[in-house]
Formats: sequence, structure tokens, C-alpha cells
Amino acid sequence: MTQVYDLILRGGTVVTPGGQIQTDIGIIGERIARIGDLSQAAAGEIYGAAGLHILPGVVDSQVHFREPGLEHKADLETEARSAALGGVTAVFEMPNTNPSTITPDLLQDKLNRAKGRMDVDHAFYAGATHTNTDLLPEMERMVGCCGVKVFMGASTGDLLVQDDEGVAAVIKAIKRRAAFHSEDEYRLAERRPLARTGDWTSHPDVRDVESAVMSTKRLLLRIARAAGKRIHVLHISTAEELDILRDAKDVASVECLPQHLTLAAPECYERLKGYAQMNPPIREARHREALWRAVNAGIVDVMGSDHAPHTKEEKARPYPASPSGMPGVQTLVPIMLTHVNDGKLSLQRFVELTSAGPQRVFGLADKGRIAEGYHADFTIVDLKRKETITADWSKSKCGWTPFDGFEATGWPVATVIRGGFVMRDGEITRKGGGKPVRFNETLEAVN
Repeated sequence: MTQVYDLILRGGTVVTPGGQIQTDIGIIGERIARIGDLSQAAAGEIYGAAGLHILPGVVDSQVHFREPGLEHKADLETEARSAALGGVTAVFEMPNTNPSTITPDLLQDKLNRAKGRMDVDHAFYAGATHTNTDLLPEMERMVGCCGVKVFMGASTGDLLVQDDEGVAAVIKAIKRRAAFHSEDEYRLAERRPLARTGDWTSHPDVRDVESAVMSTKRLLLRIARAAGKRIHVLHISTAEELDILRDAKDVASVECLPQHLTLAAPECYERLKGYAQMNPPIREARHREALWRAVNAGIVDVMGSDHAPHTKEEKARPYPASPSGMPGVQTLVPIMLTHVNDGKLSLQRFVELTSAGPQRVFGLADKGRIAEGYHADFTIVDLKRKETITADWSKSKCGWTPFDGFEATGWPVATVIRGGFVMRDGEITRKGGGKPVRFNETLEAVN
């Protein structure tokens, strides 16, 4: 009996675990049913992918989908749509938005609010505090939770566990890998008077290199190793931390951001002012070059965007009253594909950072690679297409991007999630169909 597929992606260059191959992909339901020559096969729909590259669906494992100007209330619908337009198929949302996911009920509320509103698949971090350690084991086992997030240095929001005893208590209580914003709060507090009013070039002085290095040393050498626990260090920004993390691969995975790989101080602050402000800061070019070396040396495991939209009005406040954070979920793919075309990393390495890496670090149950039996999640790109990133193209509710005017080479042309097109040729074709991401450590029973 001849197999009939629901969808065939025909003739694209497919990035598989074994390398790139020009072939077809047959999809039945939500999953990849066959990879190979399907020129004689029948399907409900055939998508001609000749001249295009089919990547495993990009996973952005750090986003803050706050609604700009409304006390960090999560805007799951608009920001998830921005993700889909940028070729991102799944996002992990951070806890410093309302409702802050610091209790099981609040985490479940966030999951309930996402249903029918988010175009992409999604998971949520549980937020650690000094007072909810006893609740974290229950929260990390909940369907749709990607793990526990700990702020060792204050950022946007009020979640903070700055002391060694508090951090140790958190990682002792949980079994999954905790994710850390690693800046030393005690040093940050001492250095806040160094902020020069209206001068964003002072941001890296306030949140200096040593603030990050001290925190990461404490986290790795004093706490994680002593507890024998896995940790994930978010948005690394300094050359000095990379040497520490290189020698800690047994316990620590590492994330970097396109912003830290693309921008450099002081030029970015002089040009973008508040739009360049984020935590940890954009630093001098020597740190950017060290990050690139770490990316290609395998020290970095995953790439996220740290998407954090704020209104233009908020960003126009004189430093340090301006909030930290910038949108990035929609620009992650074209920015990094441009770096691929510029020879700074290979396409295979990009896939490792945005698909295979998240699968390995977080234990994705059925995402992260193009393989038979996996979810049919694809980021389809035209590597030769040239486009200019503009604020008008970016559909985040904040209405701006730090990459306005960036000349990109390489562009997302379709987003496929669990076998269905969500974005096609720059238009959303399926709304509100995102589902919670499944993880190996929290698989639900099937009746």
C-alpha cells in the first residue's frame, strides 16, 4: 500500500545530525515519517524547497515576554508571533514577568494563559526565591516547565537569590539543571554610584567584568561542584569567564547571545543609547572576540536571544533610570545567518547552538533535530536572500530593534511547527496553536 503523507518538503538542503543533504521530508501528523527520496510519493501538500535550507526548528531558550509599559505583564501572544515571524519554533519564557512563576499555581496560570494565544511551542521557568525552595521540586516536575531560574544579580524585576547559602539551598532542592543570571549582587550594589546620569557608556562600569567573574567563580567552584549539581550559565559576556567555564564542562553548560557577538562598547552606547542597555552589558570588542572563539571551540552550548521588550519611552529615560533589555527573538535567525555567511561560524554550528544544544542541555523529548520520529519542527531559510532588518519588520509590541538598518544575508522564509506552517513568506498562517514543550525528565503518563 502506497504511503500518503500529510506534507512533503521537497528538494531542500536538509541539515541532519549526519550533515547536509539535498532530499525530501515526509510528514504525517505532527512528526517526521520519512527522510529520503519521495519524488513518487503522494501528499496532501507538497512544499517546493529547492534552493532553501531546512534547519531543525530553532529553540530560543531565554525570552522575557513582558508587555511593555505594564509592570512587566507577560504579553504571550504578540511576542510569540514575533518569534514565529523570525523562524523560531519554541521559546522558554523567564519568570520575572507577571504572573511571576514562583509558586505552582502561578506557573500553572501562566501555562493556562498561553493556551490558544501563543503561535509557537513554549515552556516556562520556575523562579527561585529565598522563600519558595520547598515548592521548587513540585514546580520543576510540572508539564511545561523547562527548569528553575535563579537571579544572583538584580536585573529587571524583584527575583533575587544573591547569597551562597540561598543558591546552595535552591540547587540542593531540585533535580533538573538550574539556569543562572550570574552577576555578583554585592559588587553591583557597591558600584551603582558609578552610574553617570544620562551616560549609557557607564553601564559596563557599573556592571563590570569582575561582577560577572566573581559570581561565576562562586557558582561553579563553591556551590555547584560541592553539591554535584548541573547548572546552566546564561548570557556569558566576558572573556575571563570563558576560561573558567572551559574547565567546568562536567557541571556547567553555557549560553551566549547574538547581541554580545555582534555589538561592542563604547560604540553601541554612543549610537543606540538606552537601546543598547542590557544585563550583563555589551562590553568592549575583546570580549566579543573571545566569545566568538568560545563559540567555535565548543565552550558555548546554546544560544538564546534574552528577548526583553521595553517601550521607546521607557528606554528614553536618562541612564540609569532606563530599563535593561532589548528585543531579539525575531532577529536571532537573520543576525546569526549573516554571521554564517560572513564565515564566523558554520551552519552546522548554528544548528548545534539553537536546536541540538537545547535538546542536549534541557532534555527535549522530541525536538532539536531532523530525524524520523521527531516533531516536524523546521526553520526554513534562504541563505542567499538579502534583507534589511527594520523596526517596521520587527513585530514585538515594543516597536523597535537595536538592529534597525542591519543588512542581513540569510532570511527565514517559513516556520513549521509539529507539521504545520505557522509562518510562510513573512505571513502568519496559523495562530494560537503552540503547545507546551515536552522534556525527558517530566514526561507525562499516557493513558
